[in-house]
Amino acid sequence: MQPRGISCLVAEILLLLELIGLTQCGELRMCLFIERSFSLHKTHTLKDMENIFQLVRNVIPPLTGKRHKGQDGRIGIVGGCQEYTGAPYFAAITALKVGADLSHVFCTKDAATVIKSYSPELIVHPVLDSPNAVHEVEKWLPRLHSVVIGPGLGRDETLLENAKGIIEKSKMKGIPIIIDADGLWLISQQPSLIQGYQRAILTPNYMEFSRLYEAMLRDPVDSSDHHGCVLRLSQAMGNLTVVQKGERDLISDGEKVVVCGHEGSGRRCGGQGDLLAGSLGVLAHWAFLAGAERTNGQNPFLVAAFGACSLTRQCNSQAFQKLGRSMTASDMVAEVGAAFGKLFET
Repeated sequence: MQPRGISCLVAEILLLLELIGLTQCGELRMCLFIERSFSLHKTHTLKDMENIFQLVRNVIPPLTGKRHKGQDGRIGIVGGCQEYTGAPYFAAITALKVGADLSHVFCTKDAATVIKSYSPELIVHPVLDSPNAVHEVEKWLPRLHSVVIGPGLGRDETLLENAKGIIEKSKMKGIPIIIDADGLWLISQQPSLIQGYQRAILTPNYMEFSRLYEAMLRDPVDSSDHHGCVLRLSQAMGNLTVVQKGERDLISDGEKVVVCGHEGSGRRCGGQGDLLAGSLGVLAHWAFLAGAERTNGQNPFLVAAFGACSLTRQCNSQAFQKLGRSMTASDMVAEVGAAFGKLFET
């Protein structure tokens, strides 16, 4: 007989409790939630999982009157062109709603006015297609705590070349870099651009992951070994953090694999990845700043990635409960505050 998993045993206990009318067993429900959301290895106990989940809460800076504007995060989003103006907006506004103080968008000239019209909260720089784009962005890098490269970038050769230069300048300054969307297309074409930079986080979906995996390992993805594939890709990239988005998000730093299976919904509207990238920009800064003591020696970017994945899924779940099939990314943005509070402040 095969041993049953911890989640199965807890689920059976909850069913028994419901049958006898004890449906308010909060501790057991939290254990079930954690087991479903996070696992480093099958043999880890629920206590271990709860402690690691607590690390996300540990890196969140407290809201006090002693802090000044800018301390809790100045995030840069590199992307936005004529065709794609929504993606950088979703990433940038999510960063603010998670708790960043300032959110900058570095986009093309023809995208700037559109993005500004979405929200007065964003600082928009129409420089990404200028002849001196890399220099213009580089001037701001000392003021930024992290950069998110890719949302709405497109595949225009000039924009990709400018993104390449911005990645190189960001690396020189040691800034955490989150790469998503067409930024991942650039990396799949030139992996050495980010390979070995362990302050980088890649956030590929299924197709983007397959493209990166084949570029690095010269083999197709093994569909029977998802954990092994994300582990091997991270190792091949020099042990930087990889977040493979999917039915369950798999996160690896080349040493371990973290699974985030927090329940979302079946609705997969465009823009969800941009919410994840924006929230990850903030959490990566917080975790990196908090240091090893606050993350109990765990890789801070692994902790940040789990927090961002959980938050995005919670936003999806809450919005879907209200709107069902008609839910869009804008509806998910509206849920960030409540979702953050439910996961990390209760």
